[in-house]
Amino acid sequence: MPRAAARIGAFAVCQAAVIAGFGLLITGPAREFWPMTAEDAAVEALEDARTATLDTASTIASALGDTSTVVGLTLLACLALVLVPGLPRWREAVFLVIGVSLQSVIFVLITASVDRTRPDVERMDDSPPTSSYTSGHTGAATALYAGLAVLVLSRVRAPWRKPLAALLLLLPLLVGLARLYRGMHHPTDVAGGLANGALSLFVVGRAVLPGHSWVGRPPADAMDIAVAAAEERPAPAQKRLTVIVNPTVTDEATQEQLRLVLAQHGYRDTPFVATTAEDTGGGQTAEALRAGTELIAVCGGDGTVRAVADALAGTGVPLVLVPSGTGNLLARHLHLPLGPAEALAAGLTGEPRALDLGRIEGDGFPAVHFTAMAGAGLDATMLEETSDRAKSVLGWPAYVLAGAKGLRTPRMRLTVRLDGGPELRRTARMVLLANIGTVQAGAAPVPAAKPDDGLLDLAVFDPRGAGGWLRAAGVLLRAKRRGAGGADVTGTGDGGPVEFHTFRRAELTFARPQPREIDGDPVGPGLRLTAEVRPGALTVMLPARER
Repeated sequence: MPRAAARIGAFAVCQAAVIAGFGLLITGPAREFWPMTAEDAAVEALEDARTATLDTASTIASALGDTSTVVGLTLLACLALVLVPGLPRWREAVFLVIGVSLQSVIFVLITASVDRTRPDVERMDDSPPTSSYTSGHTGAATALYAGLAVLVLSRVRAPWRKPLAALLLLLPLLVGLARLYRGMHHPTDVAGGLANGALSLFVVGRAVLPGHSWVGRPPADAMDIAVAAAEERPAPAQKRLTVIVNPTVTDEATQEQLRLVLAQHGYRDTPFVATTAEDTGGGQTAEALRAGTELIAVCGGDGTVRAVADALAGTGVPLVLVPSGTGNLLARHLHLPLGPAEALAAGLTGEPRALDLGRIEGDGFPAVHFTAMAGAGLDATMLEETSDRAKSVLGWPAYVLAGAKGLRTPRMRLTVRLDGGPELRRTARMVLLANIGTVQAGAAPVPAAKPDDGLLDLAVFDPRGAGGWLRAAGVLLRAKRRGAGGADVTGTGDGGPVEFHTFRRAELTFARPQPREIDGDPVGPGLRLTAEVRPGALTVMLPARER
C-alpha cells in the first residue's frame, strides 16, 4: 500500500503539471491562435440556440456532474461493491473512490494555478469562485462514470456490459456539453476536465487494480499439480536450463511462480543461481556454460540482462528474458510480457532469434557489451541521481523526477567520428548510443534503432530552452511516425535540437569528463566512449508472433 500510494502521488504531480501547463498555455502564448480565438464564438452560438426543452435537458445533464451527485453515487457504488453478498470487490471500490478524490484534488490545484474568466455570455448557473479552467463538473463526471465503465467492462461478463459501458462513457460528454450550453465554460475547459478525470483513473487503476499489484502465492501443492500435469502429456526433449536470478528484484514468491512455470513445461530440478553485488551475472553465466547449459533464463533488470548477455555474446546459447527490474528496456522494445511468469512461459515456447549487441569501451572501464543503450550527459546524470529506494517505490517515474534536476547542468562539447569518417564537432545535453529505439511509456528517443539491423544508432540532443525541448519532442514524434532512418534525419542536422546517425563504429571524445552509463548502470565520468556493433551476437527466445 505505501508503494501504491507513492506511485499515485508521483504520477499525480506529473498529471497536475501537464494539465496546469496546458492551461497556462491557452491563457497565455496561445490565446491569440485558433482554436482558442473561436471559443467565444462557439459558446455564443450555443447561447443563441437555447430553447426551453434544451434548457431542461442541460439542467439534468449538468446535475450529473454536481458535487453532491458525484459524491452520493460514488458512495453508493462503493457500498454495493463491498457489501453485496458474494461480490466483495475491495480493490475496485478503492479504485473508484481514490480516482474521484484524486480528480478533485488536482482540480483544486489547477484552478488555483490558472486564472481564467468564464465566457462573456449569460450564464444559467451561479458562478462559483473557482477559475473557469478546468471544468470541475466534467472532471468529476469522467472520474465517476468512466470509472464505473472500466469496472463493468473488466468485471462483468453479461452480454449487456458493452452497451452499459458505452452509456456510462457518454455521460461525461453530455455533462461537458451541458456546461458549454449553460455558458459556464470554454471548450478547452471541458477538454481539460475530461483529461483530468481520465488521467486520474489511469493513475489509480495502474496502482491498485488486480493484475498490477499484490500477486498472491501459489497453493502449497501447486508444484505437485504442475509436475503431474507435465508428466501426463508427451513433451520433447528439454534443453539443460539454468536460471540466473537477481534476488534484489525477484522475491521468493516470484521465484516460486517461475518454478511452477518450469515444471508445467517439463523443466524439473532447474538450478536457480543468484547474482551478487560483486558478480552481477557474468560469472554465473560463464560457469553455467562450462557445465554444459544449453539455455539461459535471466530474471532481473537491465544491468543483470546486460551482464548475462555479455557472457553469452557469440556463443549461440539462447537467452530467455524474464523482466523483473525497473526499466526492462530490451523486453519492452521486443513487446514481451512484463510479468515474470508470463515472460518465462513465452520464452520457453518461443523460437530463437539473433539480435545485435553493442560493444563499448572507454577510459576507466574495460570493453563490455550492451543490449539497449549507452550514453553520456543528462541521461547518465539522471541515473546517478536516482536512488535504489526511489526506483523500488516509484518505478520508472523516479528517473523523470531525477532528470528534472539534471536540466541545469551545462552542455558538453564533444567530437564524433563515425565509421572512420571526418570528425564532427558538437555541443550537446546528452548523447545516446542505441541498439533499440523505445523506452518506458512508449517513448522513443532513438526512433530508428532496431536490434536486428546490423547497425547502432547515435542521437545527439542539444535543445536550448523550453522551446528547444518542445522542438526535440516534435522531431521524435515525426521520426517515430515515419520510422526514421538513415543518417541525419531531415531538419535535425548540426544546430538542431536532436540529430540522428547510424554507424558500425563510433568514437566519441569529450572536452571534459562527462558522466556515462551503459544499459542503465553508471560507469563513472570520462573523456571517451568507443562503440561498435556485433551483428547477431545474441540469441533470444521470442514468441512466434514477434518474428
